[in-house]
Amino acid sequence: MNKKNQLRIAIVHDFLLYPGGAERVLEVLCDLYPEAPIYTLLHDEDKMKKWSDKGNIQTSFLQKWPLFLRKRHRILLPFYASAIESFDLREFDLVISSSGAWSKGLVTRLHTHHIAYIHSPMRYAWDENERYMKRVVKKNPFFVRQFLSYLRVWDYQAAQRPDVLIANSLYSAERIEKYYRRESQVIYPPVEFAENTAKRGQSDSMEKPFLIISRLVPYKNILIAIDVCNKLQLPLTIIGQGPQKDVLMDRAGTTISFTDWCDEKNKWQHISNSRALLFPSEDDFGIVAVEALSAGVPVVGLGSGGLIEIVKDGEHGILFEQPTVEVMADGLRRFMERESTFDPEELKERAALFSRRNFEVRLKQVIEHVENK
Repeated sequence: MNKKNQLRIAIVHDFLLYPGGAERVLEVLCDLYPEAPIYTLLHDEDKMKKWSDKGNIQTSFLQKWPLFLRKRHRILLPFYASAIESFDLREFDLVISSSGAWSKGLVTRLHTHHIAYIHSPMRYAWDENERYMKRVVKKNPFFVRQFLSYLRVWDYQAAQRPDVLIANSLYSAERIEKYYRRESQVIYPPVEFAENTAKRGQSDSMEKPFLIISRLVPYKNILIAIDVCNKLQLPLTIIGQGPQKDVLMDRAGTTISFTDWCDEKNKWQHISNSRALLFPSEDDFGIVAVEALSAGVPVVGLGSGGLIEIVKDGEHGILFEQPTVEVMADGLRRFMERESTFDPEELKERAALFSRRNFEVRLKQVIEHVENK
């Protein structure tokens, strides 16, 4: 391999279609290696304008397909495996992929090292398989089942290709071991912390709304949070976009408001001015939960997945056991009873464990180890 100052690096990311936690990781990778080109399956230049300024973005052949297909990118699912395998990365010594599903499946030269940061094994192919079938598939279930069986085979084989797998949480590492039969190193995602946020006082916190920042998709369980806030007549602000938005808006009562994705300044204003962050889904990590803690805002969330690595029940918020209206409502009641006991400074100290600096240090250690092999 070339010397460090001559190392040719490429960064690969599944999609540049909308902002989210995976894109936070990508942004830090681009800052660490500004000369590295970004390879991605699809790029929505309207929604992701800032990435156009990042430099050299290479898209797959799918980007050349008609716009009406690219806007409905889920119907392109059967073509993603061949699209990611079509990238020509022969000129690079090191490839770092940021993979929620596809990028780990890159085909590289024998002497090209591939480090894959895994945000999650494919949910709809593995542990969410049956739920996906019941919720999404209305026609031809037999053929869809056959395709998902093929997809599991491809996904398993793709996960064997990288030299190193990095998981974004202990929870993800367990899923990687179960489905891919491989060990992974855990490096928590980089989190940018709040700066100069308003000092929170107990007297006015009850006047503030609860907050959700999320992609509006079914597995995020936002519908449950809406039903709870409707039932308890609690104010709730929901920030995000996604295919479930119309359904959620139809269910929402008068105490619930919606806002599309906003810039960083407005996002932090919403967080600082919230009573607590609601996190009703089982996620692989939960960057927004760390962001809330960094602003001194407690979290009320589902006690499973990566969230239990961030929030200790009763210390940094309240965790409830089941994603149902009754159980979540009880969790919110418990939070309101103990609301005054949460110390904003302790919440900020907890958030510091998941800093961007820690991510950068750990990632560089992994890369140096790979380089020296």
